[in-house]
Amino acid sequence: MLAASVIAASSVQEPHPRLSLILLLVVTGLVFWAAHVYAHVAGQRQAGQDVTFRQVRRVGRHEWPIVEAAALPALAVLVSPSLGAGENAWLALAVAICQQVAWATLGAHRAGARPRQVVAEGVVNLVLGLVIVAAKVAVGH
Repeated sequence: MLAASVIAASSVQEPHPRLSLILLLVVTGLVFWAAHVYAHVAGQRQAGQDVTFRQVRRVGRHEWPIVEAAALPALAVLVSPSLGAGENAWLALAVAICQQVAWATLGAHRAGARPRQVVAEGVVNLVLGLVIVAAKVAVGH
């Protein structure tokens, strides 16, 4: 959802819009990853627990999918001109939303959810993605 939001909100009008969007996706993913790691570590510290570098590394690995979620949309931005999609970000947005739906349904399935719940997870994430698309269209990016 983060990658889709970044793509929808971006309206890069620089000399190299594809490179700017790729960097924006990667940097945003890294910043949110660092914020998640920090929040977890700070929460442990506030609970009176000592925090070791090993724990920080473990939390960093656990939260790494936040960064990975930016990789496919960034790749879509990179290859979009060779697919005839030009400089726009719509392909990347579609990839981000498909990825969001796929991970939600896979996560629900792996957690042992019933088939109806798995479908519900996918539908909820699809609707959230479509809300992001609607916002992009409404704002005119």
